Amino acid sequence: MLSLQKILLLHVLACVGRLAHGSDIIHGTKAPENSMQYMASVQNNKGHRVCGGFLITEDFVVSAAHCDDSSLTYVVLGNHNLKNGNHQKIKIENKTIHENYQEVGLGNDIMLIELNEKVKLGHGVEIIQIPHAEINLKENQVCQVAGWGKTETDDDKPADELMVVDVDVIDKQVCKEQWPDLPANVICAGGYGTNKGFCQGDSGGPLVCHGFAVGVVSFNYNANCNYPSKPNVYTDISKYRKWIDEVLEKKKIE
Repeated sequence: MLSLQKILLLHVLACVGRLAHGSDIIHGTKAPENSMQYMASVQNNKGHRVCGGFLITEDFVVSAAHCDDSSLTYVVLGNHNLKNGNHQKIKIENKTIHENYQEVGLGNDIMLIELNEKVKLGHGVEIIQIPHAEINLKENQVCQVAGWGKTETDDDKPADELMVVDVDVIDKQVCKEQWPDLPANVICAGGYGTNKGFCQGDSGGPLVCHGFAVGVVSFNYNANCNYPSKPNVYTDISKYRKWIDEVLEKKKIE
């Protein structure tokens, strides 16, 4: 008989393929036109959306490590409507995955994407701040998650416009009770006791609290996204600030 840990891991691994295709915001609304201008669409060489991300410097985007794919080619910024050609499409220069990342669901699910040129800020594009030190979010604190993609579990057609939804932070102990093998350095918000949150495919996008990007969409429970039975899980960016700074500093030296 499989152990509980193996069963949970199999559920997580079953989500990987779907987590890597588009971003599914459940029961959200269209993001206001001039909001969330740090949002990025990470795309492959065929122009297909692979994951979400967010701009933290003029030439670096944060996404999830499990989004890594040899076909990743471009990052698109500057427009909520991906069918509108008024955006900046910039080639990917390099990708840096956290050295301790092994698999989605096991933690350290974070990646830095270096762009081959600096983004032009002020043209529908802006940088979002990340925490300067470790943070402790309060239970029921309201944050936001956003992305492009289908808006219902069984709807295969992705949305063209950026969608956003409010999610409540879930107490870490409560989250551990639902995810007995919850990895370290994560935040839980939405997807439990609510019908709001992200779904399969909403990878790499930010959890935004008080104007800071505090989390990276990592994984959820492989099931019905309209009524999820387990919390949505994000990588806690504040636990990786030193690693992020080291990667950025290395780029400056080169």
